[in-house]
Amino acid sequence: MELKAITIAEDESFLRQISKEVNFQDKSYLEDIKVLGEYCANNEVFAMAAVQLGIPKRIIYLRNTKLEKVDDKTWNEARVLINPVIKERIGYTKYWEACASCLDNTGLVARPYKIKVEYYDIDGNKQKCDFIDFEATFENFLIF
Repeated sequence: MELKAITIAEDESFLRQISKEVNFQDKSYLEDIKVLGEYCANNEVFAMAAVQLGIPKRIIYLRNTKLEKVDDKTWNEARVLINPVIKERIGYTKYWEACASCLDNTGLVARPYKIKVEYYDIDGNKQKCDFIDFEATFENFLIF
């Protein structure tokens, strides 16, 4: 099956909905993560919110954007954030951004330079992480 991102031209109201929190008792979220990973692997996408593929759950799939290779395990490894919440925004910067759901549109977007986020990993463990510079631009996915 070919996966296709939902676009603002097709269903902007679906993209703007408040997605449901993941219930870790319902293991279907693991299949949702596979769908996100497959789409990101086969397309030029650094980050994808589940709602962009028609899954209105609070899941974000982030590909590794660091240039340095830490070790073989973490190179090009994705991070999955489940039920993420921004706890703090620090600084200010602007980035040229594109989005799989916004067709060929790009824009200069104001973002915090750093965000502090709490989320759950795929095993349901609570995590805290600081995202800095380019990685902090995924902040826009937290509106989904």
